[in-house]
Amino acid sequence: MNIVNLLWYFMIMSFLGWLYSGIYHFITEHRFYSNGFLTMPVCPSYGLGGILCYLVFHFLTKNLFVIFVGSSILLSLYCVLLGFITEKLLGCKPWDFSSQRFSIGSFITLPHSLLLGLGGVFAVRMLIPLLDLILGLIPPLVSMIVVLSLCLVMLIDYVFSFISVIRLRRRVRKLNNLADLLGEDVDSQKLEELTKNYNRLFTDTLLRKRITLAFPELKSTAYVKQLTAKLEAVKAENMKQYTTVYENKEDKPFASGLCLSKLFALFMIGSFIGTCIETVYALIVEGHFEFRVGVVYGPFIPVYGGGACLLTVVLYKLYKLSDTLIFIISGVLGCFFEYICSWGQETFLGTVSWDYSDMPLNINGRTSLLYGLFWGFLGLVWVRYLYPFVSRQIEKIPKKYGSVVLTVLFFFMVYNAFITTGAIYRWNQRVQCKPPQTALGYYFDEHFNDKRMERLFPHMRDSDSLEELKDDQGKATVDEAIVPARKS
Repeated sequence: MNIVNLLWYFMIMSFLGWLYSGIYHFITEHRFYSNGFLTMPVCPSYGLGGILCYLVFHFLTKNLFVIFVGSSILLSLYCVLLGFITEKLLGCKPWDFSSQRFSIGSFITLPHSLLLGLGGVFAVRMLIPLLDLILGLIPPLVSMIVVLSLCLVMLIDYVFSFISVIRLRRRVRKLNNLADLLGEDVDSQKLEELTKNYNRLFTDTLLRKRITLAFPELKSTAYVKQLTAKLEAVKAENMKQYTTVYENKEDKPFASGLCLSKLFALFMIGSFIGTCIETVYALIVEGHFEFRVGVVYGPFIPVYGGGACLLTVVLYKLYKLSDTLIFIISGVLGCFFEYICSWGQETFLGTVSWDYSDMPLNINGRTSLLYGLFWGFLGLVWVRYLYPFVSRQIEKIPKKYGSVVLTVLFFFMVYNAFITTGAIYRWNQRVQCKPPQTALGYYFDEHFNDKRMERLFPHMRDSDSLEELKDDQGKATVDEAIVPARKS
């Protein structure tokens, strides 16, 4: 039995369990959030359950019904045992089904037990065989290093999370003794002091927020129940500094708060701003006018739009952090996002739009420290000044027209992305002297020939030509040979 493969099964099933839990809460509570014990996007209980079913049933039987019934019983006992141990150690129930129909104790219900049986069948007969095929393509040494690193990070995450829960429980107990201070004779100064203690208790750090989501019972004490209503008004007042709060849904304007409509509007605006930034950069730094875009239709660079959405989602409620922290977080997020975009483009399209291999402190040529500083500066300006202003302007759009405009723009960008991807793919085929095989290929050759594509994407080249250029010239930028490489 391959231990490395077992660790991979555990990590992947833990992630899939976390994803399933998030989707479940999105459907039932209309919002996606991570309610796992760890900060990482994993729920190890799912991974351990999947491994347990695999070890018991993989070599025992191939009968689906036996695996289904056995997994239902085995995983139900596992859930009860895990819930009991967690409650004894931490004093909080990780899950509670006592209020639901067909519940068996507090930790399992009959429908959930049957669902666990289906999960066991899926893991043993479908998921793990598929993972075996995929893991067989990875070099053994690389596979071992990566999975051991992930397990080490998870272990460290466990230690910090466990310590945080213990400390948080102790502080919650102290608050229970203050419930009698909430009578009618409580002065405003004392109430304000209690409010500050409450805010620091549950929202002082990101880890505490995560733990509070994982164990909502930490906030169910008598003290918290009595104070929550008063704290909601305080929270609403605090958020007014960054976004408008409305009591009635009817009063809310178009794209109120941080919703999907506003995020898409921010994506479009950020993509347009990115084009402006790149064009001005080329004019000032490189000394020539160059209209830089990321798609074939319109002045848009989606990398900037995606970066604006990512920074907004992550920093939306962290706007009170210091400028230094926002700068650092924005820089790290920007570099990560830029790296992922570059990797995705090269992996799926075989092209590269930027290369920083000639810069110091670069990471595989996909991002660098210098551009991390740029992302940090852009993120700071965005969070502090641009987003509040842009958000207010978006909310001024009439509801009647706003939804129509965004719908049209959404389908336009989907079509734009499809045509851009096809044009780039066909451009690469022309470089390799491959004739078109379909009517769509002839369409791309006619409407998006080499000359037009070179004008639209002057910095783009195929990754193979880039590697050859580096071998021949040592260090080179994408700009130095784009036209000769494409015409060859």
